[in-house]
Amino acid sequence: MMDSMPQQSSSAPPAPPDPPLAGLKLDANGLIPAIIQDHKTGQVLMMAWMNCDSLARTLETKKTHFFSRSRNKLWLKGESSGHVQHVKSVATDCDQDVLLIKVEQVGAACHEGYESCFFREMDPLVPAGSGEASGWKVVGKLVFDPKKVYAK
Repeated sequence: MMDSMPQQSSSAPPAPPDPPLAGLKLDANGLIPAIIQDHKTGQVLMMAWMNCDSLARTLETKKTHFFSRSRNKLWLKGESSGHVQHVKSVATDCDQDVLLIKVEQVGAACHEGYESCFFREMDPLVPAGSGEASGWKVVGKLVFDPKKVYAK
């Protein structure tokens, strides 16, 4: 029996993206950076990469999911530690090439045990010859011991 539906030609335009993804500009690897921010304090908690699947899962579950470039797979924030992020809002910048996701963080955001992944701060420039040390200083709050949380 012949199928009566017309065949699409190979020159047909691609199907439009899912509405939540429409307009977003992904990089050559299909990824978009996501900045994660505490919805109450405004503190930047972390930055991670998302692809279409991780963004769709994030919107569906209201918990952040990301794409690991090193492991080449999706991951749920908190899947090992229990320190999940409950999504409160998702925004994009004027170029639509970065996401800003405001969350309620359970526990700590950083796998090193800190409240935020941005727990190091550069000291102001130290005048040459002053004898003072310059460099990165830990300024963040340690919330848990990663050796205990991630022990196998």
